[in-house]
Amino acid sequence: MEYKVLYRKYRPNCFKNIVGQDYTVKMLQNAIIHNKIAHSYLFTGPRGTGKTSTAKVFAKTINCQNIQNGEACGKCSSCLAFEQSPDIIEIDAASNNGVDDIRELINNVKIAPTEGKYKIYIIDEVHMMTSSAFNALLLTLEEPPAHAIFIMATTNVESVPITILSRCQRFNFKKFSIEDLTKQIRYVCDQESISITDDAVLEIAYLSEGGMRDALSLLDQLASNGEEITVDKILTNYGSISMKFIRDLIHNVENKEASLVHQALLELQNTSSDYKIFIKKMIQELSEIAVSIVSGTYEGKFSYEQVKDLIFSFNECLNKINIHVNPFVLIEVLLFDSFSEKNEKNVDNYLENVDKILHKEEKIEKNSNPVQEISTEPEMSVNETNENENDYLNKLIQLRVNNCFTEAKKEALLKAQSIWNTLVQDDAIKPAIKALIIDSTVVAASDNYCILTAKLDSTVHLLNKSLESLTEELQSYFANTIHFVALSEKDWKFEKQEYVKNIKNGQKYSLISEGTLDDLKPKVYSEIEDIATNVFNRDKIELV
Repeated sequence: MEYKVLYRKYRPNCFKNIVGQDYTVKMLQNAIIHNKIAHSYLFTGPRGTGKTSTAKVFAKTINCQNIQNGEACGKCSSCLAFEQSPDIIEIDAASNNGVDDIRELINNVKIAPTEGKYKIYIIDEVHMMTSSAFNALLLTLEEPPAHAIFIMATTNVESVPITILSRCQRFNFKKFSIEDLTKQIRYVCDQESISITDDAVLEIAYLSEGGMRDALSLLDQLASNGEEITVDKILTNYGSISMKFIRDLIHNVENKEASLVHQALLELQNTSSDYKIFIKKMIQELSEIAVSIVSGTYEGKFSYEQVKDLIFSFNECLNKINIHVNPFVLIEVLLFDSFSEKNEKNVDNYLENVDKILHKEEKIEKNSNPVQEISTEPEMSVNETNENENDYLNKLIQLRVNNCFTEAKKEALLKAQSIWNTLVQDDAIKPAIKALIIDSTVVAASDNYCILTAKLDSTVHLLNKSLESLTEELQSYFANTIHFVALSEKDWKFEKQEYVKNIKNGQKYSLISEGTLDDLKPKVYSEIEDIATNVFNRDKIELV
């Protein structure tokens, strides 16, 4: 008996066997149940996610003579003859993409179905069709015969003309989750009596990158000799890397064990491991560490900033790596760079000033001057100064939110969001400012104001302490001088709801000049003035 490869043998033949695409299956079944079948569909998504299989199941079901709750019965003459049915026409657009092929198809569309209710055309890789072929298909898609249904599938929807897209019901097929893949792999192994370890199932699921066909093809290849499939066998034959290796390496990086990191990367290089798989697994593990840091469950030495920098560095390495350079050398340099001490608190000028103030206070305490003791004027404390600064900042935030709402425009928002996305790639921006840009999002904008949000309250705090720096650094990127303000996601939700409620109640917003806050604005003194103030009252100081 001829052997049938696993991905063909276990291709779903009914909706209930389709895994991982619940939304699409439900919508297609509802269309069948309520008799609202469209004349053209477009299935898009990565390879191996079930587009063609779903198209065949859909075609089989709508021609079934005894449909039961949106499922084909599998017993009627139409279902039994489905594979050889003349009413189901499968076309590979990669090899039949010319205008002549499409014209022949259009001529055949007029012919009524032989047995079933519909004549169904399944066009795979439709993006491979030429422009002339697409143009020839347009009129037929616009007004097809009542008995004709087109189901098109593509992995590259960007190459499909918008005129075709607008004439189709589009369904996006997502990659399979690790859970869906492992469940299906385990099911196939049980049915085929394939011996496999749990770690190996998980590794196959990871290597398939969300594609069920790739997962079953890999399983088929590994099971060819009848031996038990282990994770070591997969790692040896496919250049993969175990998660234990990844976690041990991250642990060594965290503890700055340079020799162990170097030894691990040499091992990877000598075993011809795929550096892309290595980088993707590093990013995956680091992202889990980042989540645990934010949630407060992490007990290691990494800070969130360090993990974030590593993730972005690895991603950049993956996108820009030069194939003429040994990738593991670059990876090693990247990891060693994380060993260097970085002043994570030096995010903006505000924190630098705080550090200076603290040092000055220490000097004052150590060198207390008798003149200060006989001073009759009360000196403002650091706490009072901070309270004034916070009061001014809170009022400034409310003022800028009000002004942004007053002149908010959708066009200004879209433009600001577009600029914000490009700033991440601009190497001319200071790293401290770029870090704030990466962690924030534009949610409202006018010609002169821009509201930002961030998930972490600490990021919101840093943004609001760096408002002037942001305006100065980013002035050249906007047509006007933009005054920024940052809100937490919770505060933004509240402000937006209040704005909508006020507008419904007829309340009008009006611009408020920032000059109204000049009296509250903390004064900025030079270093000489600060030193003199430590000896004399500030009112008695005059610089010449």
